Amino acid sequence: MSEPIRVAVVDYGAGNLISNRNALRLLGAEVSVADAPDGLEGAEVILVPGVGASEAAMGRLRRQGLVEPIVERVHAGTWFVGVCLGMQLLFDRSDEDGAQMLGLLSGDVKMIQAAPSLPHIGWNRLHFTRPHPVFEGLPEGAPAYFVHSYVPVPADPDIIIAETEHGSRFTSLVARDRIVGFQFHPERSGADGIAMLRNTLGLIEADRPAAARASA
Repeated sequence: MSEPIRVAVVDYGAGNLISNRNALRLLGAEVSVADAPDGLEGAEVILVPGVGASEAAMGRLRRQGLVEPIVERVHAGTWFVGVCLGMQLLFDRSDEDGAQMLGLLSGDVKMIQAAPSLPHIGWNRLHFTRPHPVFEGLPEGAPAYFVHSYVPVPADPDIIIAETEHGSRFTSLVARDRIVGFQFHPERSGADGIAMLRNTLGLIEADRPAAARASA
């Protein structure tokens, strides 16, 4: 990368912030932590991590005044990367607790159907549903590390770029425009997970001229 990608990792008390920050710094990104709206200033990417329940997470984001600034910046052309709960928050509503979420992508979050065990914890495989730059250099069936019971069900199936099997097939990775969502933890998924983060940063770097025009 010519200049480090500027990433604001949102801190709303929902965990796995440090591991995401460390992985991004390993890849050469310039990482700051945002726990208030001014922490988003100058960021090319907003990364929302998280584990836990949707309503509690949305409550913390509201109290910190982050919901509207995140939505406004993404609509204005800032990239959004969601990890685990951070991916689920992209959607409209969660069956887990009735949470009304960010609504950046259409669809609801539902419990994994026919799961042999919940939560779904551990390593599982990604099945690519269509080619995407996030997967560059990775084999079909690449392993990833999961910790969750709920999954997004997008209204538009075309945004799904990978699925995973746990009793039934569920959405494990989405991408649309300047949004990428990982249901798994790429920062905890070994070399393949780090490769997906690197590919995502590369995609963001290649988009810099267009993103700058969009936000001007």
